[in-house]
Amino acid sequence: MSGVKKPRTDLIRSTNVVYQAHHVSRNKRGQVVGTRGGFRGCTIWLTGLSGAGKTTISFALEEYLVSHAIPCYSLDGDNIRHGLNKNLGFSDEDREENIRRVAEVAKLFADAGLVCITSFISPFSKDRKEARKIHESAGLKFFEVFVHAPLEVCEFRDVKGLYKKARAGEIKGFTGIDSEYERPEAPELVLKTGELTVNECIHQLLELLQDQ
Repeated sequence: MSGVKKPRTDLIRSTNVVYQAHHVSRNKRGQVVGTRGGFRGCTIWLTGLSGAGKTTISFALEEYLVSHAIPCYSLDGDNIRHGLNKNLGFSDEDREENIRRVAEVAKLFADAGLVCITSFISPFSKDRKEARKIHESAGLKFFEVFVHAPLEVCEFRDVKGLYKKARAGEIKGFTGIDSEYERPEAPELVLKTGELTVNECIHQLLELLQDQ
């Protein structure tokens, strides 16, 4: 029976719950959170290999927007696993749940009128599609951004030393080495971080937001 996958027992299914509508409209909330342009809550979903530059771009964009009086918040993959998702590992099932939770949290930030920036490998297309569905079903903008750097570039950077450990067999199921990364089919934007500077990436992201 060792090969049989055990069902998750740590998920509690909610019953007898009714969604409660807010008394404050998004536009009214947007006027308070940020008066420039009214409601502009949305999620920018940065996806790509480890070392592609997701966190660097996410924090740089957050800094730029805040400096221009635009409320935003960056949800980082490692940071989330220190708190909300610290009980999740890196199995396919746990990765799916990791992204589901993040998508729900990002939706709340966006609904509150903030620009929410997420930086997660999120290797599976079905999980990213579900994240988009969570936002769009709530009437919120969702921008999938592929932070693209070739594997050899990511390995050369290897900021956290993870590729070295994965190549040595110390880490199993590492995306890009022995676990597949499914590239986005039709992202709103592709940032080629092997060729572009951080400032150039931020400029492209700002153009995307302005156009939308």
